[in-house]
Amino acid sequence: MKNYKEILKSAIQNEIEAFEFYRDAAVKMKDPAMKRTFQELADDEAGHKALLEVYLANDMKEMKFIDEKDYRVSETVGAQVLSTDMAFKDAIALAMKKEQEAMEMYQQFAFASAEGKQKDTFAELAKMEQGHKVRLEDIYTNAAFVEVW
Repeated sequence: MKNYKEILKSAIQNEIEAFEFYRDAAVKMKDPAMKRTFQELADDEAGHKALLEVYLANDMKEMKFIDEKDYRVSETVGAQVLSTDMAFKDAIALAMKKEQEAMEMYQQFAFASAEGKQKDTFAELAKMEQGHKVRLEDIYTNAAFVEVW
């Protein structure tokens, strides 16, 4: 149970860092749509932090997230650097990459875990991050490929 709590504390810290990144990005953006999108992402991360804190407070509760279909869009875009004048699609690509990195980190932790509860916790956290990534990939494909629709 101690390891489980440490995992959740680490996940909470990751959500705090993601929140801070998106909040700071929202402040830096000049475009109102990008500002709003990054603020929504920051709000989502704050909600995820609150959810994980509930799991941390309730040892018996198990995490279960939907296993989203991963089309791996984020894997096709290059790394982005946050700037105040970046295009909307590039800002979303940056956010996708951050969620991809978080998902892959939890997947690696799950793979490396020997204890069942710990492995399950990391696998569920990876699914949560995958859900974030899929949502951003949907936004990205609509923004980057407007000629398709």
